[in-house]
Amino acid sequence: MDLGLRGKVAIVTASSRGIGKGVARVMLQEGARVMLFARSIDELKNTALELSRETGGDVAYVQGDLTNRDDVMRLIEETRRVMGPIDVLVYNTGPPKPGLFSELTFDDWDYAVKLLLLSAVWLTKGVVNDMVKRGWGRLIYVTSLTLRQPISNLVLSNTVRLSLAGLVKSLANEYGPKGITANGVMQGYVMTDRVRKLAEDEAKRSGVSIEEVLRSMAKDIPVGRYGNPEEIGYLVAFLASDKASYINGSMILIDGGFVKCVP
Repeated sequence: MDLGLRGKVAIVTASSRGIGKGVARVMLQEGARVMLFARSIDELKNTALELSRETGGDVAYVQGDLTNRDDVMRLIEETRRVMGPIDVLVYNTGPPKPGLFSELTFDDWDYAVKLLLLSAVWLTKGVVNDMVKRGWGRLIYVTSLTLRQPISNLVLSNTVRLSLAGLVKSLANEYGPKGITANGVMQGYVMTDRVRKLAEDEAKRSGVSIEEVLRSMAKDIPVGRYGNPEEIGYLVAFLASDKASYINGSMILIDGGFVKCVP
């Protein structure tokens, strides 16, 4: 299916590896022009080169930190300079610190709010006017299944990421009449460095091996496996297309059936 994304300009954050890289790969395969953003310049260079060779697509990168507003504004300005007005924002972040409430400091909470909420606000403020002028745009926020099913040692994610659901619904109401949709993706266990770190954290707590924890976690997923980053990318690419123009203000779960509660 041709999703009609050829030539669209997309920012994908936290995209040098993991889910962000998988999203960027799929967007490039669909013909979008993609600006990568992450903290590691070496990883960005390697990822941009890999994706360019693999897809033949138009990919560039900006190095920076999502918790630094100046870096976020520089990303937006550089994208406009190199590629033109921004059509699609795919907001993705690295993980907050794992831990129980009793283990987290005030500094941990301050950082998590910048990482998981304020960075999304800064980015959205920076790109939405381009979309309003063109009468078309896509705001897509990759979050977590913790919005629906909290996980005991992910208190920061359980709490702060919930605010994105309110942001998505508010943006959908305000900008839907202007041709712009806003949606969230609640991703489950995807085989990334983040999953391995969570497994390491649980292994230390329970005194078992990391491999045992990974096998145990997979048993709770009805499809019997972890997802892969490109599967998140397929959903994001669909939401970025005109095929999904009636999907607005939704938080979409993609977790292999892990969350057990009824919607």
